[in-house]
Amino acid sequence: MKHFSKKIIIIALVLIAVVAVGVLAGCSNSTSNENSSSGENNAVTIKVGASVTPHSEILEQAKPILAEEGINLEIIQIEDTVTPNTGLAEGSLDANFFQHQPFLDEFNAKNGTDLVSVGAVHYEPFGIYAGKTKSLADLPNGATVAVPNNTTNEARALLLLQQEGLLTLKDGADINATVNDIVSNPKNLQIKEIAPEQLVRALADVDVAVINGNYAIEGGLKVKDALAVESDQGIAAKTY
Repeated sequence: MKHFSKKIIIIALVLIAVVAVGVLAGCSNSTSNENSSSGENNAVTIKVGASVTPHSEILEQAKPILAEEGINLEIIQIEDTVTPNTGLAEGSLDANFFQHQPFLDEFNAKNGTDLVSVGAVHYEPFGIYAGKTKSLADLPNGATVAVPNNTTNEARALLLLQQEGLLTLKDGADINATVNDIVSNPKNLQIKEIAPEQLVRALADVDVAVINGNYAIEGGLKVKDALAVESDQGIAAKTY
């Protein structure tokens, strides 16, 4: 069995408890409790969409503890980064557990939704992982580098590549950076945008890939084996 920080599990419990009593002010959906109006003291069931690793695994640790409090936690494992929010907006989910605030803000802006965060969650660092090329020093001219294809996570990937001296971004681009903000690319890196959940599978076809921590873990990769990892003092760590 995998072990998780007690602090992380406590955070998950608090967030779920908050959702269970209906505190998601920007959302129209409510928790599932068909008999609440009749006054019957039945368990409340809440559906939480979560990334497979590690989010749903963390929730599994919380599940029996919540059961003792009369809360039935139904965990819906979701592979992609869109369905957890669309499900919440449409009411098929009561909450989700997978994203950082900038991603949520971007989703709301693009989709006209008003989903709100009920609290910050743990942070998984981005890493650069070896594909055809096994070290950053050996990256050939014109190397193909895979990055996430959604705006906020692509920015994190580009910031990490900049951190390692592989490219330079326009001043002020920061967490809004896109490939259009690259002002210096000495190795003529070919940036290939791929859905985050597909990046691990893409490793065999690219020189390196910059991968979200949760998808790296799910794909059997270890952060300690990454060629480079986001600095805990960088703009990404401070923002996300």
